Amino acid sequence: MKLKQLESLLGNLQQFENPKIELEQYPTGAHIASRMLYTAENSYGDVSNKVVADFGCGCGTLGLAATLLDAEHVIGIDVDDESLEIASINADDLEVEMGLIQCEIKNLNWRGQIVDTVVMNPPFGTRKKGVDMEFLSVALKVASEAVYSLHKTTTREHIKRAALRDYNASSAEVICELRYDLPKLYKFHKKKEVDIAVDLWRFVPKSKQESSS
Repeated sequence: MKLKQLESLLGNLQQFENPKIELEQYPTGAHIASRMLYTAENSYGDVSNKVVADFGCGCGTLGLAATLLDAEHVIGIDVDDESLEIASINADDLEVEMGLIQCEIKNLNWRGQIVDTVVMNPPFGTRKKGVDMEFLSVALKVASEAVYSLHKTTTREHIKRAALRDYNASSAEVICELRYDLPKLYKFHKKKEVDIAVDLWRFVPKSKQESSS
């Protein structure tokens, strides 16, 4: 599937009707989502025929992008039931299958590396400090091949250090810098739209052998 076609299909998806500020719910736009998954597949082969998990999936944009790029199986996980309902409708509209689980990421009791790839646009951690790192920590425990994640460019050094030192990553690299357009979703937003620099990271988890040595 071509990048433009992928972006066009994702652009038609339903997004949050009543976003919850405490969960830092912001839609992952079609522009960023399409490039994230297209790169994961075409540069690294981490999507097609793989088992992919979308952490904090919201309305399912990243996970559904993975299904459109021929992932073998996709699981979307989110704590918010309203978002999961929208994700389910979006999957039906695209005529694809995506498993959905309601759960907080930190309470996900998966044992070992049971998916190939994790894709995520975690909360930035502005409302609840450290939640972005919580997502990353769990993702690097359950993925066997790669974790793709978006984080503010201003946190680059912190993310790299923590991933390599504390979170089981054997490599951590920024594969591109993107502009994230935050629409005015909440009353406290002064501007109509805010443009934030974000990094698209690719983390490779240590293999079981490396972890135990």
